[in-house]
Amino acid sequence: MSDQHSFETLAIHAGNTADPLTGAVVPPIYQVSTYKQDGVGGLRGGYEYSRSANPTRTALEENLAALEGGSLGLAFASGLAAEDCLLRTLLSPGDHVVIPNDAYGGTFRLFAKVVSRWGVTFSVANTSDPAAVRAALTPKTKVIWVETPSNPLLGISDIEALAGVARAAGVRLVVDNTFASPYLQQPLALGADVVVHSTTKYMGGHSDVVGGALIVSDAALGEELTYHQNAMGAVAGPFDAWLVLRGIKTLAVRMDRHSENATRVADMLTRHPRVSQVLYPGLPEHPGHETAAKQMKAFGGMVSFRVDGGEEAAVEVCNRARLFTLGESLGGVESLIEHPGRMTHASAAGSALEVPADLVRLSVGIESGDDLLADLKQMLG
Repeated sequence: MSDQHSFETLAIHAGNTADPLTGAVVPPIYQVSTYKQDGVGGLRGGYEYSRSANPTRTALEENLAALEGGSLGLAFASGLAAEDCLLRTLLSPGDHVVIPNDAYGGTFRLFAKVVSRWGVTFSVANTSDPAAVRAALTPKTKVIWVETPSNPLLGISDIEALAGVARAAGVRLVVDNTFASPYLQQPLALGADVVVHSTTKYMGGHSDVVGGALIVSDAALGEELTYHQNAMGAVAGPFDAWLVLRGIKTLAVRMDRHSENATRVADMLTRHPRVSQVLYPGLPEHPGHETAAKQMKAFGGMVSFRVDGGEEAAVEVCNRARLFTLGESLGGVESLIEHPGRMTHASAAGSALEVPADLVRLSVGIESGDDLLADLKQMLG
């Protein structure tokens, strides 16, 4: 599949070669652990054991690479498994990482409670300010880690500007592209070294699979990651890979609808008397709006807002949801609502990444926009 095709075409066809035996247009689920070899050391098609490679996972990895414009994609059992493999590939004890002051709680926990025990240190910086990131660098810094849009405050970081900071310092720029998806934003084209995804979210799109991915342009780095992926073993299973591959086929049309509905939701919330602040990069008053408009095709389906009355009022709003489902995760076709301080970001309590107690996060789905607005209005009263 040529990389000259449009995104929508690549999403459906890249990696999705018709089965040579039957002509089936959907790649099979190779639910297999091992493979008959053509003599000792004679791998058939490059396959020997499904931790090392599996044809269904290969199809997904080829698709991921095509969509992000990379040379190699790797599929993992979860987004955090992908992050763990990446960090243990890029870092050694004594190294330093700059992380955002607004990041997914699981990512913060990985740095603060797991990687730190391995002798890796980190500093927190406002990644929407390249000067702040530059100031946080040390002689031991090896990685700048960015989420844009960020989770859960929807901050926007200028990927191209941060790539310049990283190149000047001789460090890697890693961008978590989960909130945007490759349909809305392609960090490698803007200078990033590695793209991270929780494919559980928009890539899978149906809340029925857990997965993660890494995509790189540099072939040498890709070889290192491939080695560590096999050595560490947290790979995507064949059925999970197949589900993500299926979900990606409708990514473009889903993201258009997510973005359309989220724009309507954000606009309504800005005018509601019980809402003190709306965080959505599509709003002209958002501090990162111009940067988002420059590097994103649209503004995505995530909206956060702060409620007058503090934490208990925010929790009450969440508990009044009817059409929105109270639950963690995001990016599925159904709309979700959560209280980050008590749910997805509880691990960041007491840290520089602690989120406001009055914050509510929405993953705006693809239902009728009118129905979503009606539910939000009754939640807010």
